[in-house]
Amino acid sequence: MDIQRFNQKIRLRHFHALAAVAQQKSISAAAKTLSISQPALSKTLAELKQLCGYDIIIRQGQGVILTHEAQQLLPHALQILNTLQHATDSLFALETSPVQVIRLAALTTVAMGILPRIIDAFHHRNPNVQLQVSTLHNNVLLAALRAREYDLGIGRLAEKKFMDGLEYELLFTEKVKLVVNPAHPLLKGNVSLAAAMNWPVVISPEGTAPWRIAQRILESQACRLPETRIETSSTSLARQLALHYNYVWFVPSGAVREDLLHQALSPLPLVFTDPGEAVGIITPTDALFNTTVERLKTAIREQSQTLNENTFL
Repeated sequence: MDIQRFNQKIRLRHFHALAAVAQQKSISAAAKTLSISQPALSKTLAELKQLCGYDIIIRQGQGVILTHEAQQLLPHALQILNTLQHATDSLFALETSPVQVIRLAALTTVAMGILPRIIDAFHHRNPNVQLQVSTLHNNVLLAALRAREYDLGIGRLAEKKFMDGLEYELLFTEKVKLVVNPAHPLLKGNVSLAAAMNWPVVISPEGTAPWRIAQRILESQACRLPETRIETSSTSLARQLALHYNYVWFVPSGAVREDLLHQALSPLPLVFTDPGEAVGIITPTDALFNTTVERLKTAIREQSQTLNENTFL
């Protein structure tokens, strides 16, 4: 690479093209998001290839992916575009008072866990952005994203037919814990899953991820849920039953992270090998490139990384 020539000739259109192709994985779709023709985009990519001295894209099936070298350039391109957006926001803030609205959908269990940290981190860096946040169950969340009712979501990977038209990026694997209040009699001696099932149980409804994970765990140890269990989609109700009464709660670990850290709730000392279910960033495949949405994705990734490093997950 001729560094001096690269610095002199590189333009923002090259970075916009790189970012759009990385997101859309299609020349035609990327051109559409940039409101330019396919030949114009191809010309821009060819210019970038000449400036860098290496290939930018690899054709794969009906789409394209970035080469390894181009993937190394992508974070720097996004940072430059984000910096430009910040500069634009600052320059015109007094004149136009711009407030951009981003619509975010998240799982109810994510809302109880990592979501407040994501919102705080993002809002601190982007004070002129209005976040409209909804907490939804996964099937509703995926349908709403396909209908373009939200800009992005934090949800679970589902069957292929439910993911059509959506892009998915893994963040972490959501596992289930059994938690009780710290004074629960089960914590006073040796405990087994079978013994825990002799107490009142609260769990998410059948068909949900916590239910599926719980069923796999129970089947692996030849146990069954009690017939008199409480099934509820309300995590706040389930938390109150576990916190103030002697209910055993099957709950995704991320949703009770703060309660476990502050010892408001206690995990039963049971070890499960079930891998859990994948949670990630989900966006409509044909969504227009938006630097503010990309900044929100960055905040989600950063906070999820800290969650992955925590032993409570």
